[in-house]
Amino acid sequence: MVQTLILKIPERGFYCRFFIFSKYANIKNMNNEEVKNKSTRVGDEIKEKNNEPEGDDSEVLEFEFNEDGEEDLKKTLKKLRADLRECKKEKEEYLTGWQKERADFINYKKQEDERKSNFSEAMRERILMRFLTVLDSFDMAFANKETWEKVDESWRKGVEYIHSQINAIFEEFGVKPIGAVGENFDPSIHQSIEMIQTDKKESDHKVAEVIQRGYKLGERVIRPARVNVFEFTA
Repeated sequence: MVQTLILKIPERGFYCRFFIFSKYANIKNMNNEEVKNKSTRVGDEIKEKNNEPEGDDSEVLEFEFNEDGEEDLKKTLKKLRADLRECKKEKEEYLTGWQKERADFINYKKQEDERKSNFSEAMRERILMRFLTVLDSFDMAFANKETWEKVDESWRKGVEYIHSQINAIFEEFGVKPIGAVGENFDPSIHQSIEMIQTDKKESDHKVAEVIQRGYKLGERVIRPARVNVFEFTA
């Protein structure tokens, strides 16, 4: 009859037990006194091994034995190969799972970076939009040149210097003004307020007057220019 030995003890303990098992495999051929004495010794040795603290290297070792109590190498090898196939299968499953989780994490990181970038862009645009009203106030003050020239020169130059500083900050953040008199009307950057009649055909659908300048942040229009547009009439 084939016997199987399964021991969950440290490696050193296993080899000791295997030697005892192999040595006394033919115990049926001994007399009662010998069996009793040898069984007592085997029991004492097993007790000693069981009392030893198990380390982290404890494992389950499994061998196949033939009827003579000797290890059946063919069956043991067959079992080891089956175990190896199972390990390879588990390894592939773990590897596939790890690769999927890694890909998911990379995608999540990209999405998170994009979300942060969009949030930062939205906050920058919101802050800059609030300051556009300040530039509008400067433009209104400079619109009437005759009146502006009558202002005290030192005070006027100070205000103009502040205006130039604000424009420099806007340029630093990629904000540029759009909308100028004489350029062709473009609905993507212009907002028509009023149509001005003209008898000059070459002025048809050109900007006649800029009511309020528009601005672009990079290549995106954050506020269209409010303009009056010429309309040719024969």
